[in-house]
Amino acid sequence: MRILFMGTPEFAVPSFEILNSEYDIVGAFTKVDKPNMRGKKIKFTPVKEYALEHNIPVFQPTTLKSKETQDLIKELNPDLIVVVAYGKILPKEIIEMPKYGVINVHSSLLPKYRGAAPINAAIIHGEKESGVSIMYIAEELDAGDVILTVKTEITDEDTFLTLHDRLKELGAKGLLEAVKLIEREEAPRIEQKHSEATFVKPFSKEDCRIDWSKSEREIFNFVRGMNPFPTAFTTCEEKIFKIYEVKENFETYENGVCGEVIDIKKGKGFVVKVGNGSVILTQVKPENKKLLSGADIINGGMLKIGNILK
Repeated sequence: MRILFMGTPEFAVPSFEILNSEYDIVGAFTKVDKPNMRGKKIKFTPVKEYALEHNIPVFQPTTLKSKETQDLIKELNPDLIVVVAYGKILPKEIIEMPKYGVINVHSSLLPKYRGAAPINAAIIHGEKESGVSIMYIAEELDAGDVILTVKTEITDEDTFLTLHDRLKELGAKGLLEAVKLIEREEAPRIEQKHSEATFVKPFSKEDCRIDWSKSEREIFNFVRGMNPFPTAFTTCEEKIFKIYEVKENFETYENGVCGEVIDIKKGKGFVVKVGNGSVILTQVKPENKKLLSGADIINGGMLKIGNILK
């Protein structure tokens, strides 16, 4: 089977690798390279790096709607197109090209969390499990028929990063199983329950700001669902504090307002009053500083009791 792979970030690499071990990869489509953080050196996408290492042709079109790009795909003549976190919407003309269609690896249990940031969303909303859906691509976003799903438990120790890394491996295994089903013409097409669909939009900066009026559990889930990216934050005296970890304190305080630093837990961190109790700040990155433990924040005097986190 001839496969055209489309993907961009690290999440896509295990899927790319597992397909390359068993199938003829005719090319890799990935997003255009961008400068690194300092804006000087161009940084290749992880998918491009893998493709170059394995002598797989790389293509980085700025649009999939052009005749030139679509003619290129026709020339490559794939039997199947596989999309894993590519970052571009495929037009109908491309969806209808391959013999076996186009399939996608989506990091949620569809129809929940269609769209962007499904891994963050599962943790933020307190889900007990997440997973990967291998699905046929349709014109409507993440609405195609599902071939199979792979599930995993979400524990209190999980962050966005740990769940992301687990799902990228599970997704690769599920993808290989789905491709083999397609090859044998045994792949099911399970229609999603569209009335139960939920959507996740890309995060804006303000979406990452902590709402201290929420409950201990909601803030705990929000912070770990944002760790390490895009990172929850708060402000104090016009300075930004990125919050990487909080612990539920299970203590209530009569005085103070939501967001107020009201106590110190020695060796752990500052206590902040929230909607139904309090949380302890245990991993914090103050503006222009490195990531610090809660104890180091206390010792460094970067916050004090009475501060209001906004």
